[in-house]
Amino acid sequence: MADDDEVILRGMYGPDVTFLGVPRVELDALDGYDVVFLGAPFDGGTSHRPGTRFGPQALRITDYLPHDASRPHLALGVDPLTELRIGDAGDVVMPPGETEKSLKRLEDAVHAVAAAGAIPLILGGDHTVTFPDATGVARHVGWGRVSLIHFDAHADTGDTQFGSLYGHGTPMRRLIESGAVRGDRFLQIGLRGYWPEPPTLAWMAEQRMRSFEMSEIVSRGLDECLTEAFGIATDECDGVFLSVDVDVVDPGMAPGTGTPEPGGLTGRQLLDAVRRIAMSLPLAGVDVVEVSPPYDHAEVTAFLGNRVVLEALSGMAWRLRKAEGLPARQPDSPLLEGR
Repeated sequence: MADDDEVILRGMYGPDVTFLGVPRVELDALDGYDVVFLGAPFDGGTSHRPGTRFGPQALRITDYLPHDASRPHLALGVDPLTELRIGDAGDVVMPPGETEKSLKRLEDAVHAVAAAGAIPLILGGDHTVTFPDATGVARHVGWGRVSLIHFDAHADTGDTQFGSLYGHGTPMRRLIESGAVRGDRFLQIGLRGYWPEPPTLAWMAEQRMRSFEMSEIVSRGLDECLTEAFGIATDECDGVFLSVDVDVVDPGMAPGTGTPEPGGLTGRQLLDAVRRIAMSLPLAGVDVVEVSPPYDHAEVTAFLGNRVVLEALSGMAWRLRKAEGLPARQPDSPLLEGR
């Protein structure tokens, strides 16, 4: 149990563990870190199936390898958990039923990480948490100076949800309305299905958002769509926030989520895309959301989410190597070449 004034807890819903064994870190001792994990165990914004409050724990521990803070990447030839200085600050205390208090605590924690010069990597939690996540980063980088790449089956641009401004169907509208992220620097990838309704789509068009629906992705190819998105994301912005909702993947490969929608990306496509983004763009923050362990089967969704995190970290480590003039392996080269 957390005290009323406690902001960080070592595992709000489960044992005291870190992401694959990386070191603990305190929010008031972040100097020199490249990436800092924060758990956002919140599912108060769900509209269908709950359970994402258990997502941070699942994302941290789901792996068949030892939790030894080492994960050499076969294709890139980097070990992000040793080459980057990474810490895990634990879970932000997000009391059920206290949505605004919870979101403010998360925003302040994310801002503390960003202001210390580290990249906040938030483990959700439902997609409501992206509002405070990206806001916390924008408070440091600059209002309207952060673009957002958003993988999702749903646009999450609703005006309200069950009469509330806060829910997992509204965070992207809140970010644009607040000015934290410009609408014309908002890139959505993987949308499909039967929501949102025409008035919301009209609002999105007014904001000049760029939304890649699955039919366009299938027709043009994901790589071509990403290339277009990259050009927009880096124009007049100083950093990119990456938000990955696991329901962007077809529920046959990611069943453990709150609002599954058939016809999505494959797990392979998502992992390759996240890796390419982290290798190519100046990431200022990342969140992985909507993993709901109660609806998962054989932990396949948690495994995918864990690997999404590792691909993002591996891309960051590769990008750092390139920046420092060190050898950086091309992922499409033969595996044993040069070894």
